[in-house]
Amino acid sequence: MQKKICVFSSSSDAVAPIFFEAAFELGTLIAKRGYTLIYGGSNVGLMGAIARSAHTNGGKVVGVIPKSMQERGIAHKDLDELIVTNSLHERKAIMEERADAFIGLPGGFGTLEEMFEVLTLKQLNFHDKPVVFINTNGFYNHLIDLFDCIYKERFAKSDYRKLYFIAPDTKSSFSYIEAYQPIKFPNKWF
Repeated sequence: MQKKICVFSSSSDAVAPIFFEAAFELGTLIAKRGYTLIYGGSNVGLMGAIARSAHTNGGKVVGVIPKSMQERGIAHKDLDELIVTNSLHERKAIMEERADAFIGLPGGFGTLEEMFEVLTLKQLNFHDKPVVFINTNGFYNHLIDLFDCIYKERFAKSDYRKLYFIAPDTKSSFSYIEAYQPIKFPNKWF
């Protein structure tokens, strides 16, 4: 069965070139491995970069975008499938349902919110799919520190480090996803 990789990422064109390089590399690797990219449907920022890269390299690309964002003219037009939703909630539900794995490239509040939702759903045993943060240029270092504080202060069990993988680069994210074995997590409450 062909894996479907959901990637959450920035829609900003203002970010440094190193982040675009990682997005292009990730899109290329998704395509060359024969996977389908599921992403936010935009033609701007890292979202647009990963879609163009996957598509250029022969990969299947599925975009999921809210109608309000499509109406702003930022929907990618060169996709295998574009799903237009009525809300962000509907968008996320479709992406989560269709995906076999989740990857978070660097991004802003929306990217973090999407990644935290899939982490929370996994913590509560609503899914058992791999979740990966790609730590391009140390982008997620402060988040990793925050996670450590959460474990130290007992806001979450240290077992929950297994909810996700921090990948130093795009290639190692695939090593993790391809070797992934689901884990049943204990009850969240202490």
